Amino acid sequence: MGRRGILAMAGGAALGAPSLAKAQAERTLRFIPQTDITSYDPVFSSTQVTRNYAYLVYDTLFGLDKNLLPQPQMAEGFTTEDGGKRWTIRLRPDLAFHDGTPVLARDCAASIRRWGSRDPFGLSLMAATDAIETPDDRTLVFRLNKAFPLLTFGLAKSTANCAAIMPERLARTPAHQQVTEVMGSGPFRLLRDESVMGARILFARNDRYRPREGGEPGWTAGPKVAHFDRVEWVIIPDASTAAAALQNGEVDWWETPTPDYLPLLGRRRELAVEVNDPSGGMPVMRFNFLHPPFDNPAIRRAVLAATSQLDFMQAMAGTDPSLFRTGVGFFPPGTPYASDAGLSVLSDTPDLAKARRDIQAAGYKGEQVVVLGPGDRASVKAASDVAADLLAKIGLNVDYQVADWGTVNAKAVKKDAPDQGGWSVYFGIWSGLSVINPAVHQSLQGNGAKAWTGWPDLPELEALRQSWFDAPDLPAQQRAARAIQERAFQDVPYVPLGQFFAPVAYRRNLTGMVTGFPVFWNVRRA
Repeated sequence: MGRRGILAMAGGAALGAPSLAKAQAERTLRFIPQTDITSYDPVFSSTQVTRNYAYLVYDTLFGLDKNLLPQPQMAEGFTTEDGGKRWTIRLRPDLAFHDGTPVLARDCAASIRRWGSRDPFGLSLMAATDAIETPDDRTLVFRLNKAFPLLTFGLAKSTANCAAIMPERLARTPAHQQVTEVMGSGPFRLLRDESVMGARILFARNDRYRPREGGEPGWTAGPKVAHFDRVEWVIIPDASTAAAALQNGEVDWWETPTPDYLPLLGRRRELAVEVNDPSGGMPVMRFNFLHPPFDNPAIRRAVLAATSQLDFMQAMAGTDPSLFRTGVGFFPPGTPYASDAGLSVLSDTPDLAKARRDIQAAGYKGEQVVVLGPGDRASVKAASDVAADLLAKIGLNVDYQVADWGTVNAKAVKKDAPDQGGWSVYFGIWSGLSVINPAVHQSLQGNGAKAWTGWPDLPELEALRQSWFDAPDLPAQQRAARAIQERAFQDVPYVPLGQFFAPVAYRRNLTGMVTGFPVFWNVRRA
């Protein structure tokens, strides 16, 4: 697609008013996201693209600073009493939703209850909560049945299923149903009527937004100052078209350039290519626990032993060893809860013949294995390609189904048998921040119907996760995390595929980009 086509797709400019068009372009940030949005509900959807969009439109009571510590955001501050069993949070004054209605404590309470009925961290917080009270319009009181020192960390979690605040009337929607209206209080408004699925998603600066005073922007904390009047997400699935658009100045920022284009983009003086998220990406091969063959832990363990993380990483991240790691367990390397527990099962040169024998010995009866792959998301497609080939080599009856990312995610929530429209193997990429500890790590949740897609029912793993919450200090938490990893290598809720670091590419006239996943405050055009 040429320059004229991309600009038309992104909203374009009036041909008869070039000076006006130029001024509008200067005040517009054009961004190529990793994929299109298929769900606008940040509690319902666990996708990273929905999380990224949510931080334009919604705000949270707390955010994470550059040290990944919680700081008040919509909250003015908080106090604790009764040995940590009573938390009082005071809202900043004059908070308003995009329609001008004030943000009240009851909106926040309803939003937190909805989030807490679905998110793993929220479920643990709600289990410790007897009541959330709103004695006045700016005050929330958490009455707990036991101390929960991680409360502000939960409300600040900046991963999928973040605790986004929406009006009470929307927050009453059950968490397993999507809200039908987008109404936040964040620095940008979604222009849903002007957006076109598969082509563009448009946002306008929220003139009612009042950034918090003091501090510095970092991850999702600090002042959120919007310097652009509009943000346009331009959906360009084809990598060559995306690369051309960035080089020609038709877009400003490409979230996920494919590895084969990195050298080309890096040679352009007007472009910057750099890793902006130091937590990296943690891809997972997820099993469906409800149906054969992966309801059998012995077969899951055989697949784990057959997996070469090196094969997956080179397919997803390229051959530059500085951009990936292998020998990776269930937590990001170098973070407080990572360990070497159980890592001996992983090998870059696994014995596929043994895996084939182990699968037969485990009682595999030739059941169909439906592998889902997204044709429009290069990194995940690369993982699914490698996996489909691997699973066939070790004797499984593979049906490899490739569709667009939205269709793949829609199928991944179905509980039907694989040969009746369901699935067996699904792939996702969590940011390192999303799996940094047992509280936020959705893929390690083993509570059956309430777990992430795949629905593993793993009571021993759940008990160990709870022991992490109950641990009194960091050394005790680290021991619990080590035990969790050892158990996970036995239960295999998913196969960890390594860790990779995906550079972003953007035009050098953009400054002020905040470290982490893409956020659109603080950044400006020089």
